[in-house]
Amino acid sequence: MTVIESVHEDHGATFEERGDRRVAAHYGRPERTHVAVRNVVGVTERGYGVLVVEGDDRVDFVDNAVSNRVPEADGEGCYALLLDPSGRVETDMYVYNAADGDRLLLFLPPTEHERVAADWREKTFIQDVEITDATDDFGVFGVYGPNATEKIASVLNKAASPDRPLSFVRGTMGEAGVTVIRDDGLTGEEGYEVVCAASEAADVFDTLANLGQAAAPFGYRTWETLTLEAGTPLFETELSGRLPNDCGVRNALDFEKGCYVGQEVVSRIENRGRPSERIVGLTVDAVPDAGAAVFADDAAVGEVTRAAESPTREEPIALAALDHDAATGDADLTVRVDGGERPATRVALPFVEGSDDSARRPRYPEE
Repeated sequence: MTVIESVHEDHGATFEERGDRRVAAHYGRPERTHVAVRNVVGVTERGYGVLVVEGDDRVDFVDNAVSNRVPEADGEGCYALLLDPSGRVETDMYVYNAADGDRLLLFLPPTEHERVAADWREKTFIQDVEITDATDDFGVFGVYGPNATEKIASVLNKAASPDRPLSFVRGTMGEAGVTVIRDDGLTGEEGYEVVCAASEAADVFDTLANLGQAAAPFGYRTWETLTLEAGTPLFETELSGRLPNDCGVRNALDFEKGCYVGQEVVSRIENRGRPSERIVGLTVDAVPDAGAAVFADDAAVGEVTRAAESPTREEPIALAALDHDAATGDADLTVRVDGGERPATRVALPFVEGSDDSARRPRYPEE
């Protein structure tokens, strides 16, 4: 559940469920809010599941489980994947090393943190590792837009805004202690995440929305259109169950290390040749549903993963997972919409150039 539901209600929010979290979907007119974030700055509550990993073996334990190298220095973070034995994505996560507090802080999709916590507790064996579900203990807010840095600077005390992706600093906003993390560009704009105690979340949200440079509150409908325009694959729609190489999310992989499914799987992902699929951008003359079939010369070649009317481009756009040949060839594409087939055009990602570039935007080895 959101930690500031009454605050969202005061802003006129409509809610929806994300895993075990109740989150703000929108505050009315999400397209207009989208434009405000894209042009200036906005603030949203992020619906993560949060795990805290403590103990002397915490870094080694998590490092051995995930696809990327867990940083050992305080104030650093990474984006990583948890892979199944075939090398497919079980979940993604951000891992932050709060060494001054002797703990790792993990942000996961709200559908996945309980499963991961239960699975990992069974694997600690004799290691000094303690895993706690701390989802209800924290408020996490995202601040995004071309003026996000100015916004954070106007309200953050006792620290300067972090300038490297996934690095963080500690400071205060008003009377509340906060941790401010530099985002990795998921919306295609400058971005930060602000973490605080749940008991101080309402005050921090008010500071972010109203003090210094005002930031427009926005919900998950706007988050989805912003990340779609940025060409950012999300766990729920593009990553789950796919090979990382097919998704092009190479920022999540360190090929010089193993993960808990073994170095053999990681090497196979790296060296398996060209991806069998690609995540590509499409424009269509009507918005298709997620899962809509994509055809090349009347042959089914993939499916739409996510689509919406782009508030910035003012036309329907979509991400799709296509067979490699269809994604890179010159065959005419169509997408099934309302029982008929509509012409589709491949578009280079991102759909919209903003003040930042998503680190998760698909990048393939030959590019």
